[in-house]
Amino acid sequence: MSSSIPLTGLAPVIDSHTRILILGSFPGEASLKAQQYYAHPRNALWPILSALTGEQLAALPYVERLPRLLAHGFGLWDVLGACERKGSLDSAIRKPAANDFERLRELCPVLETVGFNGQTSGKFAAQFSAQGYRTVVLPSTSPAYAALSFAEKLADWRRLQDS
Repeated sequence: MSSSIPLTGLAPVIDSHTRILILGSFPGEASLKAQQYYAHPRNALWPILSALTGEQLAALPYVERLPRLLAHGFGLWDVLGACERKGSLDSAIRKPAANDFERLRELCPVLETVGFNGQTSGKFAAQFSAQGYRTVVLPSTSPAYAALSFAEKLADWRRLQDS
């Protein structure tokens, strides 16, 4: 039986114009291997963001997606910066270490809304609410979360853009 492997997450995709920050829990194996957020081909995040922005981000090469995403005021990051985990499931996360969000207000001065991609990252919502951000806990875009259809997930994710 192999043990969990120490892992480090991805750098944030944010800038001074980020108004909506989407926080996942921690990148899955496909994302870590590719060094790309939401790299699993069946993860619904990029199709959902395509619908929210009105731009076919999912069809673009990854390096072209990020500047377009930022241009729409969206950012990506994870609540965890490191952990040990075998596989990709959040339930397998051991020894979690949160990202350092101390400089978030400085780095993203117009940030208003923090959306949490799934229940694991959603456990951090109160921390962000206490800092004055509007928080929205959303259904996971992971293919492992099949309780909702794509249309149902998208309808819920549209709450990110509510005022």
